[in-house]
Amino acid sequence: MRGTGHILDVLDVLHRDRLALRIHDGAFSAMDLTARHPRTGELLSTVKFMVQTLAAAGELQRDLQRELTYDGLRAAEAKGNKGGRRPAVPAGKINAVRTAYLQGRSIAALARDHDVSRRAIRTAVADLMPEHVVADEGTPAPELAVALDMPGKVADFLRATELDDAERAALDHGVTVRRGQGYTLRITTVPAVHRQLLDRCQPLDGTTAVPAQRKARREYENRVSTLATAGP
Repeated sequence: MRGTGHILDVLDVLHRDRLALRIHDGAFSAMDLTARHPRTGELLSTVKFMVQTLAAAGELQRDLQRELTYDGLRAAEAKGNKGGRRPAVPAGKINAVRTAYLQGRSIAALARDHDVSRRAIRTAVADLMPEHVVADEGTPAPELAVALDMPGKVADFLRATELDDAERAALDHGVTVRRGQGYTLRITTVPAVHRQLLDRCQPLDGTTAVPAQRKARREYENRVSTLATAGP
């Protein structure tokens, strides 16, 4: 659950469905977190206090983890270390890689030329390789990569969030664009990954996020939404 408001909403649903929620053990094991006043129907004050305390402790833990992650990243950058996987082939060089491959350049040589892994080269030329099977005409064409600017506050949140390989790669390969005192991260990836990243930052719509974070998420949502409405 993402914050106090969300927890209280869940308790309302449990109360509606006549379900109890109890602390499993310890000093408060007898407390029913869905208990309500028999006349007013509101949560008991002791229950509300306990819920708010638990939520505050959870939020503090997440904030501390996020701060420690940022500190570790800054320390690594100061030492000249760049974490994460080796980069994929930049969007602007894919055509050159494909042309060189058709001209007989080997996968290993192309990987050395562009300082990427052999797997990245194979991904860029997958449909040109001998073992590639031509798809049926009815099969939809693969999505093309699209560049979108992600607000810096959204990017900072996602860097401290658990992502899958495609999402992390898109974030790691983003290009920082400075804008006044802030920045945006220009991310080039397929629309499906943009939508996945948007889903990952859903907590920024919650009560625990500051107004600037909520605004940044809405800006990114507006940009991602154009991918669904744009024509071919």
